[in-house]
Amino acid sequence: MAGVSKITVSRALRNSPLVTEATRDKVRKIAEEQGYRLNVSARNLRMGRSYSVAVVVEMTPAKGRPMSDPYPLELLGGITQELTTAGYSVVLTSKQLLDTAPVQGADGLILLGQGSHGEAVTTLKKTGLPLVVWGAPEPGSDTIVVGSDNRKGGISAAQRFIELGRTKLVFLGDVDHAEVQERCAGFIDAMGGRGTVHIMRPKAFTFEAGFDCISALLKKKGQSFDGVFAASDLLAMGAIRALAEKSLHVPETVSVIGYDDTPGAASFVPPLTSVHQYLRDGGVLLARKMLDLMNGEAVASEVLPTTLMVRQT
Repeated sequence: MAGVSKITVSRALRNSPLVTEATRDKVRKIAEEQGYRLNVSARNLRMGRSYSVAVVVEMTPAKGRPMSDPYPLELLGGITQELTTAGYSVVLTSKQLLDTAPVQGADGLILLGQGSHGEAVTTLKKTGLPLVVWGAPEPGSDTIVVGSDNRKGGISAAQRFIELGRTKLVFLGDVDHAEVQERCAGFIDAMGGRGTVHIMRPKAFTFEAGFDCISALLKKKGQSFDGVFAASDLLAMGAIRALAEKSLHVPETVSVIGYDDTPGAASFVPPLTSVHQYLRDGGVLLARKMLDLMNGEAVASEVLPTTLMVRQT
């Protein structure tokens, strides 16, 4: 009806720049008049591709750490922007649902969070699909990773405590996670022996976990500290609440630094000093590297900067 080849019709219906605007309009008009709809499943079967990418969120949703938090939503925003612009659909799932049809039929996987001891990465690599991970690079691993400079984030927190003269410090975070381990290592290295660092390892990144850890520490006789560096803002906020309940003022008695610089950090009372991660930029990078992988191009891991946002804690 249009007087053009099947491939031209296909391109016209996909808004391909390889087809002139006049031809696109002509083909689309005829398709609309005839009630034609592209059979996506048939096209994908013929081409051997689904034009979809599964985004797997490693974290298990919990009351104290909902999926509506900036992590992972900001990452997802950047990922979706890039992939949908490139003509791909995004399938959002969790590591518990890897055997579902939408995930198995995806052209690639983006993993948000490596899991304790990198278990989530190990599980997804078994699928054989192209994989890009948000996290921290593992020494000797060929997995493509995009993440923040966690070591630099830890260093910036230590430098701030040194400026404030804080020497009895607590690091609050589960160092079984590669990202948290890097934050802790950078923090301890930058302190350079100028004081002590007591490591506490909550198994969650929640307000409640931060509250419980610091409350337990305050109950121990002879245990005093004047600074807390938490691996997430929620942990830091929980720590501040625990200190307040014991009439220990922040920052007069104890200084606190969080991580992520979530929107709630600036509005918290007192406003929370925190290490900022550029999560949306990270999402864009994850998607671009996935597109390159699926197109057979060479791809390398990449690290984004962090910035210490100094406020009142």
